[in-house]
Amino acid sequence: MNETQETMKKINKFRDERNWRPFHNEKDLALSISLEANELLEIYQWKTSEEGNLDQEHLKEEIADVLIYSYMLADNLGFDINEIIAEKLDKNAIKYPKPTK
Repeated sequence: MNETQETMKKINKFRDERNWRPFHNEKDLALSISLEANELLEIYQWKTSEEGNLDQEHLKEEIADVLIYSYMLADNLGFDINEIIAEKLDKNAIKYPKPTK
């Protein structure tokens, strides 16, 4: 089992121990990703990047929340996280080629 699969297993265990699975449908997970991303943005609201970066613990928590919901959504849809990231990077490389100079 790779690291990503181990992380997914831990996330699902946490969720299942609390009987939260019925609430984690694709629509609600997508909404949760957006909500958590907005909480991440709030750390920087009315601050410079440097000021926002000082709140390291809060940043870690909000980034983790976004990632946890993203992992759960990908898992629900049967997507392999590493595979979909690799595919997207390949598409981005075509869309945004390296500069020649």
